[in-house]
Amino acid sequence: MLASPGFAQGIAGDQADHHIQFITVDTNVKLEVLDWGGSGQPVILLTGLGNNAHVYDEFAPKLTASHHVYGITRRGFGASGAPPASGSNYSADQLGDDVLKVIDTLGLKRPVLVGHSIAGEELSSIGSRYPGRIAGLVYLDAGYSYALYSPDPGDTRLDAEELQSGLNKFLSGAVGSDQRKVIDDLLAALPRLRRDLETEQRQVELMQLGSMRRPRYEPPFAAAANAIIQGEQKYTNIDAPILAIFASPHDPAHLPPMTGRKKAQFVALDKAKTTAQARAFEKLRLARVVIHPNADHYVFFSNERDVEREMKDFLGSLKLGEN
Repeated sequence: MLASPGFAQGIAGDQADHHIQFITVDTNVKLEVLDWGGSGQPVILLTGLGNNAHVYDEFAPKLTASHHVYGITRRGFGASGAPPASGSNYSADQLGDDVLKVIDTLGLKRPVLVGHSIAGEELSSIGSRYPGRIAGLVYLDAGYSYALYSPDPGDTRLDAEELQSGLNKFLSGAVGSDQRKVIDDLLAALPRLRRDLETEQRQVELMQLGSMRRPRYEPPFAAAANAIIQGEQKYTNIDAPILAIFASPHDPAHLPPMTGRKKAQFVALDKAKTTAQARAFEKLRLARVVIHPNADHYVFFSNERDVEREMKDFLGSLKLGEN
């Protein structure tokens, strides 16, 4: 249900040409939904971790000539509601269900979902469970292991969870029970996790930081960000038309000071990981992959014209139902 019957123009200090409404998606949880207007089929923009939908204020109007463009600020961030930071409140499927509730409330038929960074998990949650609800998915440097799991390159946290689950089964096995399957799964999981940890350790050494997996978020959004990371799920197949745009390798300009040799090593590790993820997407039946070398993670900023053109080509290729 709509929390407010009308639209409010902008927010304090926000001069963007959009309207704002709040939509209830769960008990005491209302999401900020932006509407940049436009005509044609709906496009919904989802943000990276820590951002709100206003991050698209400059990019969204570029799509309104042929699409009605919306944006959603996920739970826990910006003006949206922030339920307690538990795993169930911020799991990938829960965040995907939030998007579906907005779609239903607005009465949208088969929108195209566009997601940056961590929003890839929301895209994959919906695309793997309800592909008939959407017309297509666009991953803006969002196609990493939280969006599509592949043993190569793997995922440190997801692989550690799988190993932990196997160890729990092994330790809780009744005396005399057949543990062969449990042991086989453990033996398969161990090398993957070892490889993940070795890669992450090398990245940490090169960056001279504490961790590559746990960026620091400031209050009041830190709890939600950590809960979302803990709520990542393993998606292995997405049966929907896909445009997956990768920055590979990422622009090294934002790396901390390091020697040229270390920078080259870090870039090589980054390229290997993103290339493996791109190859995983290429194996999907309906996916098209585009790689932009040395682009920023915010690829829709650093390579705006290219991304706009690629998205418009993809959107034009879809067989969209009437909204």
